[in-house]
Amino acid sequence: MSGADSKRITILVLDDHALFREGLVRLLASEADLDVQGACSSVDEAIQLLTANAPQVVLLDYDLGAENGMRFLRRAAEAGYRGRVLVVTAGLQDSEALALLRSGAWGIFLKHNSPETLVAAIRKVARGEVWLDQHFLRLLVQEARSGLYEEHAPRLSERETDVLRAVFEGLSNKEIALRLAVSESSVKATIQQLFLKTGVRTRSQLVRAALERYRDYL
Repeated sequence: MSGADSKRITILVLDDHALFREGLVRLLASEADLDVQGACSSVDEAIQLLTANAPQVVLLDYDLGAENGMRFLRRAAEAGYRGRVLVVTAGLQDSEALALLRSGAWGIFLKHNSPETLVAAIRKVARGEVWLDQHFLRLLVQEARSGLYEEHAPRLSERETDVLRAVFEGLSNKEIALRLAVSESSVKATIQQLFLKTGVRTRSQLVRAALERYRDYL
């Protein structure tokens, strides 16, 4: 594989609407840095392709007819998938959005947004950053402020607070390092500390933890 090919983002599309799925594949094929390795309509098909190809990013429609995106996330976790899942959906209830983030989704993208915005979201998620549509971010903040979540959580240091705020804003490790005038390795170490304190494994879950338990820090 050439150096250029090695930098391409490999993608699996799971959507049960053939017209949208085929249009999405054509859109992504027009981007030099994106490589669609497969497209399918069911969870079983997706797990087979996931096992065979291990794509970096899965574009997941939540409503799959008789199935839904939560089933895919559970099956993918059982299969040992370590890539990133971006939910691409026409709409979700806020409770569904919360469940997806708890289950390891790296972001939620609404289908009414532009194709250019979707491509930007894919690139961001592939870099290990969170993409959360502002519509759902507002809902999550409102629900967190309702006081329904547990208040007890380990206290954060000043550095951990600064990094948590930056992760919540969707900044990359490099951008956080520039903002705080520290090294990227220092940022990575602080994020690992936050993972340990909050009991999460991904940046999207860290955003969720911030909304539930550390909203006063944001």
